[in-house]
Amino acid sequence: MTTARIDARFAALRAEGRAGFVAYVMAGDPSRDEALEILRGLPAAGADIIELGFPFSDPMAEGPPIQRAALRGLKAGLTVKGTLDLARAFRDGDADTPLILMGYLNPIESYGYAAFARDAAAAGVDGVIVVDCPPEEADPLTDALDAEHLSLIRLATPTSDDARLEVIARRTSGFVYYVSVAGVTGVKEAQSASVAPAVERVRRASGLPVAVGFGVKTPERAAEIARVADAVVAGSVLVDEVAAAVEAGEAAPARVLAKVKALGDAVRGARVSETV
Repeated sequence: MTTARIDARFAALRAEGRAGFVAYVMAGDPSRDEALEILRGLPAAGADIIELGFPFSDPMAEGPPIQRAALRGLKAGLTVKGTLDLARAFRDGDADTPLILMGYLNPIESYGYAAFARDAAAAGVDGVIVVDCPPEEADPLTDALDAEHLSLIRLATPTSDDARLEVIARRTSGFVYYVSVAGVTGVKEAQSASVAPAVERVRRASGLPVAVGFGVKTPERAAEIARVADAVVAGSVLVDEVAAAVEAGEAAPARVLAKVKALGDAVRGARVSETV
């Protein structure tokens, strides 16, 4: 079942005639307090939707930047419960911005599907992306999420053919996350020429908005993708700012939020030239 907040946000984006900007950050990176400050600042900086990663020791789909972010989050003590506490603290001050948890199945399995879904809903979470949960094995998790009106948001990739897209689309809600490049996060850059036809195929198969990520590093690239997708996701480039702040002995929120503003502004302005 698609949550109301996600549907409402994409409806608003369609009404504005633009793509959305999805900002990914890691819970507890570089500390709980700074992570909360970042979270609270994301909407004003330009994030239309937030993806909050929950730290895991073996994030197989991630490149080095998010791997290191996960380790910083674990060092800060952010378990799944701690991540949900962080989500709840964010939601206490923001009733509108969709908040998606992104991570891996093992911690959810350990938590228990029903308990996780119940606690995530209570914390104000709208949906979940579970990178390593194949559709063929997802029914128990999806049942638990549906019971709490949470979306299970699935990934489609450049290797997903039409038959596979039909499988991916079943019981997916909210939006589909299109992985624009083969490989892990933060290594290659997305190319709009190849992304555009893929986005159309995923839209036809799912009937849902399509957010594109895994290869957006610059405002210029974000604008290119925003012209063909329903939303643009950036993650590695944001956690890189955290790492740079830690190395320089600086506070991370200002650096991260400045990068979010640059990317968000690029996404917002991407289609303006097409209408004037």
